[in-house]
Amino acid sequence: MTSCDNRTVTSSSAASGILLVDKESDWTSHDVVAKVRGLAGTRKVGHAGTLDPMATGLLVLGLNSATRLLTYLTGCDKVYEATIRLGASTTTDDAEGELLGFAPEAQVSRVTDADIELGVANLTGEILQVPSSVSAIKVNGERAYARVRAGEHVELAARPVTISQFDIQDVRHVSSDGHAFIDLDVTVACSSGTYIRALARDLGFKLGVGGHLTRLRRTKVGPFDISDARKLSDSDLVSHLMPGVDAASKLFPVVRLGEDATTQLMQGKRPAIEHEDTDGPLCTVSQQGTLIGLAKVAQGKLVTLVNFPADEANAGKD
Repeated sequence: MTSCDNRTVTSSSAASGILLVDKESDWTSHDVVAKVRGLAGTRKVGHAGTLDPMATGLLVLGLNSATRLLTYLTGCDKVYEATIRLGASTTTDDAEGELLGFAPEAQVSRVTDADIELGVANLTGEILQVPSSVSAIKVNGERAYARVRAGEHVELAARPVTISQFDIQDVRHVSSDGHAFIDLDVTVACSSGTYIRALARDLGFKLGVGGHLTRLRRTKVGPFDISDARKLSDSDLVSHLMPGVDAASKLFPVVRLGEDATTQLMQGKRPAIEHEDTDGPLCTVSQQGTLIGLAKVAQGKLVTLVNFPADEANAGKD
């Protein structure tokens, strides 16, 4: 697979590609999208995976035709750095909610490192997780958080998620306003749809002292890393737009096509190809290095899944 080289593109409504933003706290994902729409001069901007206002870190945006790639990014695994506070629970399972109560200091002091490690181990692997009731999950067509804010009691069904990594980086015993807490800095790698807030809540419940999230930073979405992201305050933010061909090449195996096959595929035809049949998409690229689209191989022929407009396929290419 090829890597992103962050080639400079012109900020205009014709520019298409993926933009990696390092979101700051207090910004909603919608705020970020609105800001980038203004900077890029286009209404067609979307994101792959919402971050709560409290959270910081990697938000993957798609501009113009590259928004078609976002569907394939929402299901990618993600990596987070977080701080879990043991000793208190909140209505939202994070620091933005109202406190529900504190565990007695004696109870918190009885929690050992071994207890914490066992609790973390029990929340690692394939688990069933009940999402936070204050979430964007829809219940009968309405967001769960909207129902909660309206005073309704919401119970969401447990669903399977995979926690492939749940590592404790630091353990700190702290006190605040006369209450004792244990703060855990953790790294979590998980499947799409996992709520880190719910991990904090469930760990606190297993340890009998309650828990909630006080810090959350997303560092990775699929193949995209926070180290390549830019902040909204960067004056040249949109110039770091990643061409669609680079983004698609990170996501899928690349197949380079000759002129005839390129023309046929762009016309909606199914050119023959010497390639084994595939379940997932392939990134199809012309001999000039432009992105044709995504396709799969069925019975020795390329079948179009997503095509990209010819005028946008060249955006960002030298």
